Amino acid sequence: MPTRPEIAYFGAGPASLPTAVLEEAAASLLNHLNTGLGIAEHSHRSALANDVLRDTTNRLKELLEVPEGYSVIFMQGGGTTQFSAVPYNLFSHFAKRVLTEENNDIEKTKARLQKAKAEYVLTGGWSSKACTEAKRLVGEEKVQVIANAKDVNGGKWGDIPAAESWNLVKEGEGESVYTYYCDNETVDGVEFTGVPQVPEGRYVVADMSSNILSRKVDVSKFALIYAGAQKNVGTAGLTILIIRDDILQTQCNDTELRSLGLPLPPIMLHYPTLTANNSLYNTLPIFEVYICGLVMKKLLETGGLGAMQASADRKASKIYALLDKYENLFKVVPKKAVRSRMNICFRIEGEGLEGKFVKGGEERGLLGLKGHRSVGGIRISNYNSITEEQVDKLTAYIEEFAKSATA
Repeated sequence: MPTRPEIAYFGAGPASLPTAVLEEAAASLLNHLNTGLGIAEHSHRSALANDVLRDTTNRLKELLEVPEGYSVIFMQGGGTTQFSAVPYNLFSHFAKRVLTEENNDIEKTKARLQKAKAEYVLTGGWSSKACTEAKRLVGEEKVQVIANAKDVNGGKWGDIPAAESWNLVKEGEGESVYTYYCDNETVDGVEFTGVPQVPEGRYVVADMSSNILSRKVDVSKFALIYAGAQKNVGTAGLTILIIRDDILQTQCNDTELRSLGLPLPPIMLHYPTLTANNSLYNTLPIFEVYICGLVMKKLLETGGLGAMQASADRKASKIYALLDKYENLFKVVPKKAVRSRMNICFRIEGEGLEGKFVKGGEERGLLGLKGHRSVGGIRISNYNSITEEQVDKLTAYIEEFAKSATA
């Protein structure tokens, strides 16, 4: 049986966690702070649980330099639940703003809502699923696909259309409720290099589930950032949200939503309710929050996001350089300008070679190399927990495999 130090796990999520974090969490799961109870056994409404929430929130704000006017929420259901929560809350916020501007005139507000659109940028499977869910909840007529990578990449994912080509809602033709994109597509290996340029005043929403805390982010450019924790921050089951306070403070009530023909959000997807209850409207998995807090503490101790970004860049560069060196054997899926630092997706030319590559990796303790079931191929996930030593071990194997396959 292999020991933990002998294994390097490159799976896309749930991802590996730093061993030191797991050791501390394991001890706390048995006896937290010498209370005689494990952290998962303490009441989520106890002072101890509130301390965990406060510490984790403060560490997140410090890492991302979250400005005033933003709140942090912890939710359950993973990033996929936000596919529903985002349109529920953002349409409610937009409608309330319009209702106020129209002096509570329902008919005038309805008229503006008819032309209002949620704008979606499609760059892979996750943004596509988010868009599909928004259409299902608020109606296809209220959702506008402003860019689709398949249109510029031969019917396949693997590119990001230039921002100047996006078909944004134009002034005079309607209003933008929000502009949504996925910052890093785990399945397709595509990542934005920065915040897309959209007209000032747009409410920008980003799914950062697979690259949160891997680089610096200007939070002030966003209305909402959300991220499932299980890739760079913690374990599965927890989602982190950073949301502008005006969205929480300005929402339609149930009567207004019904009058305007908008859907009412389930209470557990209603951001203002969760915020008002310090994320504790129901029983929050405090153990998962605690693990996130430990990971954030370690990031702060090891140089913060500047150090993480530099490390991620170095690791990804090593891998891509080797894949490009043997470009007749390895075919990187996305275009070079949008290659993800977090999820490196490629195919191997030759009958049976992908299976051989995965098997050879497993024999060397390099696990999780198989691509997503929907696309196949090879995928190397380069999250914060992956050390540079592990990447060096992997690149040595890639070189060995390439030389053998091309001999």
